[in-house]
Amino acid sequence: MWRGVVGCMLVAATLSGCGLLFGRSRPAVAPHPGTLQTGVASWYGPGFHGKHTSNGEIYDQNDLTAAHQTLPLGTRVAVTNLGNGRQVEVRINDRGPFAKDRVIDLSYAAARTLDMIGPGTAAVRIEVLGDQRLPTATAYTLQLGSFADRGNAVRLQSTLARQFDGVYLATLSSQSGIYYRVRVGHFTRRDQALQFAQSVTPLGLPVIIVEDGSPR
Repeated sequence: MWRGVVGCMLVAATLSGCGLLFGRSRPAVAPHPGTLQTGVASWYGPGFHGKHTSNGEIYDQNDLTAAHQTLPLGTRVAVTNLGNGRQVEVRINDRGPFAKDRVIDLSYAAARTLDMIGPGTAAVRIEVLGDQRLPTATAYTLQLGSFADRGNAVRLQSTLARQFDGVYLATLSSQSGIYYRVRVGHFTRRDQALQFAQSVTPLGLPVIIVEDGSPR
């Protein structure tokens, strides 16, 4: 992302890597499951959509991804908005942010899930879940909500089940607790999931297409 390019240009004459900020090394976060980090999150979206990320992928602002300065590319982390309790799971596929005091740069989809599009930044807790890189996704599903309170998740699931088949809860166990993700559908191709998402978006819910690594 451009922040990394600019950072490297500024220090290229004297420094050899982008892991340094203003001549000081930012402490690396241990890439072990359960490791916690707190700080300020920001997000990046339309201006970078379609450009290459640090791991060579094409950035898609509608995917659940993020940029981090030190965690290995491919690491999955759970990010919790400390202001409202919302949580999202993302995969690190880019480097940054390089702005002072910010610890992670989220995709538009991830930021929308945390309800931080308007403010632009939010105080967050990051928990390392592990390295869960998959060669290819075996399936896709739509995520319509993520809750720390199971009751809220069940209520949304019940509401959606009146209109759609295949609505289910996917749980995420983390050091900070259990999160309940409301999901619907099982698609072998991303374009199928995208087509189905168009029938859900009129409900006003934050629809996100996510990879489902194992068949259901």
